[in-house]
Amino acid sequence: MELSILSIIYIIGSLAFIAGLKMLSDPAHARRGNQVAAAGMGLAIFGAIFLYETEGEKLHNHLWIFAGLAIGGIAGALAAKKVKMTAMPEMVSLFNGMGGACAALISIVEFDHLIKHPFAVSFNASSVLAEGSVAPELISMGHVLIILLGMAIGAMSFSGSMVAWAKLNGRLKDYSFKGQHVFNLFILLLIIVGISGLVANIAGGFRVDARLDPLSIRVVTASWIPWLFYGILFLSLAYGIQFVLPIGGADMPVVISLLNSFTGVAAACGGFLYDNKAMLTGGILVGAAGTLLTILMCRAMNRSLINVLVGSFGGQQAGEGSAQEQGSFKEISVSDAAAVLNYSSRVMIVPGYGLAVAQAQHVCHELEKLLADKGVDVQYAIHPVAGRMPGHMNVLLAEADVGYDKLMEMEQANELFPSTDAVLVLGANDVVNPAAKSDPSSPLYGMPILDVELAKMVIVNKRSMKPGYAGVENALFFQPKTSMLFGDAKSVLQQLVTEIKTL
Repeated sequence: MELSILSIIYIIGSLAFIAGLKMLSDPAHARRGNQVAAAGMGLAIFGAIFLYETEGEKLHNHLWIFAGLAIGGIAGALAAKKVKMTAMPEMVSLFNGMGGACAALISIVEFDHLIKHPFAVSFNASSVLAEGSVAPELISMGHVLIILLGMAIGAMSFSGSMVAWAKLNGRLKDYSFKGQHVFNLFILLLIIVGISGLVANIAGGFRVDARLDPLSIRVVTASWIPWLFYGILFLSLAYGIQFVLPIGGADMPVVISLLNSFTGVAAACGGFLYDNKAMLTGGILVGAAGTLLTILMCRAMNRSLINVLVGSFGGQQAGEGSAQEQGSFKEISVSDAAAVLNYSSRVMIVPGYGLAVAQAQHVCHELEKLLADKGVDVQYAIHPVAGRMPGHMNVLLAEADVGYDKLMEMEQANELFPSTDAVLVLGANDVVNPAAKSDPSSPLYGMPILDVELAKMVIVNKRSMKPGYAGVENALFFQPKTSMLFGDAKSVLQQLVTEIKTL
C-alpha cells in the first residue's frame, strides 16, 4: 500500500506522542517529553490543514481555522501561565472537559453529514437498488457505532469534567439522593438501548428510491432518527453530571483520571472516523494512560473503582468524624520546631494540599537547602493521592526546582521513616492518618499511608484542627510523638527559615 505524505506525517506525529509519553515517566526528561509530544501534535495539525483531502477537495476555510487556533492557543497559554498551583486541578478538569466537548462535536457533525450524504460512506454507485429496497450494506455498522460512541463518551466527559471543575473550586457541593446510583444505571441503560437502536436502523434501515435516473437516487430516513440521536446526547450529558455529583471530595483525583481516559477514548473515535493515525494514537494513549493511572490510584487507596464511584467517600457524609475528639494534643513553638529540624540528621517533609493553598513551595525549598547546608539529609515523602489530582505534589515541587532525587515515593519513604529524626507534615492529612491501619471503623481503613508515626518526632503544620478533605479525624495529631505547629504554611516556613539561620 502506497503511503501518502499526510499518512507519513501522521505516523511521525504518533511516534512523537509515544516518545513524549515515555519521557514523561522520568521527571528529569518530563519537560522535554511535553515539548516532543507538542511538536508531534503541531506537525499533525498543520499536515491535516494543508494536505487533508475529502472527496477530492482540500480544506479551504484557512482563515476560520487559523482564527480558531489563535483564539484557543492564546486563551490556553494565558490560562496555563496565570493559574495558581491550588487551581491546577480545576484547570486540568476544565481542559479535559473541552477535549470531551470537541470529540462530541466531531460526532455531531459527522452524524449530520451521514444523514445528508450516506452514499459518501460506503455506497457503491455502480449498484443501483430497486425502488423501496433495503440496503443493509449502505452504511457500515462500525462507522455508525463509532460516531455514537464518540458523541456519548465525549458528552459524558464534558459534563462530568465541568461538575468536577465546579466541585474542586468550591462552586458546587456534593449532592446525592436515595436511589441515585440506580437512577444513573437506568440512564446508562437508556443510552445503550438508544445507541443499539440507532446502529440497527441507520446501518440497515435506509430505503433507497432509484426512480428512473440512477443519478437521482435519494435516501429516505425515519424522521425520529435525529430526535433519538439528540436524545442520546442529552442523556449522555445528564449521565456525566449525575455520575460525578455524588462522588466525594477525597475521590476527586481518581475521578479526574477516569474522565481523562474517557476523553482519550472519545478522541480515538474521531481518529477512526477520519482515518487520522495521529488522532487515533493520541486518543488511545490518553485513554490507556488514564485507565492505568485510575487503577494505580485505586490501589494506592486500597479501594476498587466501583467502591470509589459508589462509595461517595469524602462527600456529604464526610465530616461526621470531625466531632469525635480522640484526646489532647500538644503544640510546639516555631523556635522549638526550628531547633528540632536544625539538629536532626534526617528530616522528611510530607507536602499536602495546605502547602499548595499557601503557595509555600518556594520557601519550603529554601528551608530544605538551608538544612542541607547544615548537614541535614532532607527528602520529600510523596503519597500517590496527595493533593487534588494525580501528581499534584510532584508538579508543585517541580515548580520550585526541588531536585527530583529528593522525591521519595510512598514505598521508599516508609522504609526510611524508622531512621528519620523528624518529619515535617505540611498541610497533609488523610495520607498520614494511622487510622487507615488500626481502625476498622474508619472509612480510610485499608488505605496505604505514609508511616510518619514511625519517625522519632512528627511536626504537623495546619491552620486548625479541622479534619482533612475526607472529613475524617486524624489520630496522628493526638499521638505522644506528634506536635502541632499551627499557622499558614508559607508564614510558618518563613519563620522557621529565619529561626534556623540564627542557630
